[in-house]
Amino acid sequence: SDTKYTRVVTADSEALIQTPLKDLLDQLDPEEFWQVHRSTIVRARAIDQVSRDGAGHVLLRLKGRDETLRVSQPFAYRFRQM
Repeated sequence: SDTKYTRVVTADSEALIQTPLKDLLDQLDPEEFWQVHRSTIVRARAIDQVSRDGAGHVLLRLKGRDETLRVSQPFAYRFRQM
């Protein structure tokens, strides 16, 4: 997310929408979509792997994606039991 634009990534495509992340978050089901960073929301069912780095930060891998996402401290509570 970058101010008023948000990059939406699905398994098949990517798009840039003119909706701020905060507004998008208000429209999504909080049980299904989790904010994991101030600029990142993920679909919970798309999480493939949860791990921690050497400093204890929570890292996520999503199904079908190569990049690793870092979970920021305010949102790490969701992953304490994992």
